[in-house]
Amino acid sequence: MTDQLTLTGLIATTPRHIVTSEGLAITSFRLASQQRRFDKPSNSWMDTDTNWYTVTAFRDLAINAAQSLNKGDRIVTVGRLKVRDWSNDDRSGTSIEVEANSLGHDLHWGVSQYSRVTRADNDDAGDSPVGKEDEEL
Repeated sequence: MTDQLTLTGLIATTPRHIVTSEGLAITSFRLASQQRRFDKPSNSWMDTDTNWYTVTAFRDLAINAAQSLNKGDRIVTVGRLKVRDWSNDDRSGTSIEVEANSLGHDLHWGVSQYSRVTRADNDDAGDSPVGKEDEEL
């Protein structure tokens, strides 16, 4: 099953960044997305269930995520949902994964600074940035 979705949540683990032997950059982390509802009697927002996702980014997005995102950051994620059943010896479960197309800080909770990254023209495996140029909006 693959569906496009948008999530907001908190990065719950330190992002893990690797580069495979083929040169593919991969960054992954766990995202906690907490549901909230407004409680009229108390006139306040209440936290309810928390959904957990494994978010994975590839190539340039993985490199930028590794340099920009940290455990505890509130982010917005857009990507493809993958629900997979698994079994291991006497245990089984369901893994909820998101292959990210876009990642960014959730500006509802804070401010962020953007720097455009310029990469080499032949960068199809996601090598390190060649240089950065700041962009003012």
